[in-house]
Amino acid sequence: MERKKLAPGVFITTLDAEKFNRCRITIHLRYPALRRSATDAAVLPLVLERGYAGCPDMTELSRKLARLYGADLGVDQSSAGIDRVLTVDICGIKDRFALDGENLTREYADIAFGTIFEPYLIDGVFDPEAVRIEKESLARRLDAEFNNKRLYCVRQARRKFYSDSPAGIELGGYKSDLPNVTPQTLKAEYDRILSLASIDVMVQGADPALVEELLLQKLAGAARSPQRFAMPLAMPIIETQHFSEEIPGLTQAKLCMLFTRGTPEDLPSITVMRMAMSVFGGSTTSRLFRNVREKQSLCYYCGSAAQRATGVMMIDSGVEPGKEQQAEAAIIAELEGLKNGPITQEEVDDCRRGLLSSMDALGDSLAALENWYYGQITRGEPLYPPEYGKVLTGAVSLDEVRQTLQSYHYSVCYAVTAEPGTQGKGGSEDVE
Repeated sequence: MERKKLAPGVFITTLDAEKFNRCRITIHLRYPALRRSATDAAVLPLVLERGYAGCPDMTELSRKLARLYGADLGVDQSSAGIDRVLTVDICGIKDRFALDGENLTREYADIAFGTIFEPYLIDGVFDPEAVRIEKESLARRLDAEFNNKRLYCVRQARRKFYSDSPAGIELGGYKSDLPNVTPQTLKAEYDRILSLASIDVMVQGADPALVEELLLQKLAGAARSPQRFAMPLAMPIIETQHFSEEIPGLTQAKLCMLFTRGTPEDLPSITVMRMAMSVFGGSTTSRLFRNVREKQSLCYYCGSAAQRATGVMMIDSGVEPGKEQQAEAAIIAELEGLKNGPITQEEVDDCRRGLLSSMDALGDSLAALENWYYGQITRGEPLYPPEYGKVLTGAVSLDEVRQTLQSYHYSVCYAVTAEPGTQGKGGSEDVE
């Protein structure tokens, strides 16, 4: 494994992929999110995935990937704390397996770098027809949120929790802003991202020297002013707020509970946080699974997850309509039990084994390994392999688990339930 700085805000990381017969090149552009251009940022990856200047036709791009022994290209957007990450990745067989000795690394890099650095433009802006099509596609995605009641409940809770905070900017954009997205505004957002982003290229099994050479060629002359990563953020501690929404015909109510640390300081390590979530509600041996779901039969599902950079812990569950308060009380009781009551070494070790097993599985996937290392980059940590992550996980103590859970304060509860007398009578069934 080697990580090298090529220019201000530009890095290339080479990861071992000897055991695989495929290779992978990924480009991550981490940039500051803005509310005013959030919808442009959501449309951008959809448009970029359609083609680039060297291959602007979607059908021809698909054929080109097929000719490269079935290579896969993906363009996506994700969150890293309150920043955003625009990602392009391409995966295909290694050079040495090419039947006619083709330089596949060059082909893969040309496509990936072309997608991110040389988009298809008409008169200096994005193709109006492509923008129109992908705006309609995004509108359908945003409309579909309501049909997935679990996702809908979580997002409604987040909206109440974050309000106008930078952490609350919608990753998928806003339907009300879609009419304002134009080829010109999309190009302006693309230019902003390319100028401000920290660029990380991850290479697995391809020729890193060639990838580096091509990357520097693409960046030559680019006007860039990379920004520092956003600092961790936490919402302030407030009195718990409860919200409830009734939907006719719902067969399974949804409950989302959000907690804040109240301060971005003294953050626990990601290893300790993983262990704390596993003990509380992130595994089949957790308190929430064993006690709330299995013993009390209050939930169809019930789990916890936490984000270190935003200081939020989330518990979401599916319950029988009318049992939301009972489930909420049981969840709080389990959290209080871990904060103030005994935690057995046996339950911690059970959860630890699950985490160790998941780290063993990282070595079976190029994408999983890359995500492991890029996660460390986004957190500003030294890079270490999953094997050392297992060592750190084995060293987490009961007290560290307890202290992490004690740092969370209950902020928002959002419930989506059936209207009285309409349960299970059709109309708006929840879709998992």
